[in-house]
Amino acid sequence: MIRTKDDLIFYLEKDREALKRPARKRFAGSFKDIVKRALDPDEIWRFERVLRYTEYYSRNFGGINRFLYWWYYFKYKRLSLKLGFSIPLDVFGPGLSIAHYGTILVNPKARVGKNCRLHACVNIGESKGKVPQIGDNCYIGPGGIMYGDARIANNITIGANSVVNRSFEKEGVVIAGSPAKIIREDSSPWVTWLLPKIGENQ
Repeated sequence: MIRTKDDLIFYLEKDREALKRPARKRFAGSFKDIVKRALDPDEIWRFERVLRYTEYYSRNFGGINRFLYWWYYFKYKRLSLKLGFSIPLDVFGPGLSIAHYGTILVNPKARVGKNCRLHACVNIGESKGKVPQIGDNCYIGPGGIMYGDARIANNITIGANSVVNRSFEKEGVVIAGSPAKIIREDSSPWVTWLLPKIGENQ
């Protein structure tokens, strides 16, 4: 969780790296670059930055920070509606990478580790009071649905359109299907290129 200014800087840097965004100032680059960013803003990276600032100020609410919290909270809610994201505060660890615009629903009780890659139409929900708990370095493909008392180990790849309602505690596997099952023991990086097809064929 983001409690200090150092935590905030760390989270922002890890998110930027996960999204593969360049480290540059707002008005850096040529005039053409500045105009391009103005006409075609990077709304996902903007959302993630606002999310992290809102998380920080929600835990540092005294004095002038009270006004800064409400300023960022307003921007956070506005961008959430614009992009179709329902991503609560204090759920995702550092290194969050949202791949595309589109509906993403996440329960506030969910907890997701560092370096999560998240695609459109993902739903992480509650069932009988239980919510998934997801480890580090996990990839959740488009249309992935997760609910209930599901604990997902580190380094797991979840294929497109998968339905996950039970735990997978073995690290480094690929799961897919409805209901999800292990389809590969090695979640090598190249496997993620095949996930949409894998999910559709289950």
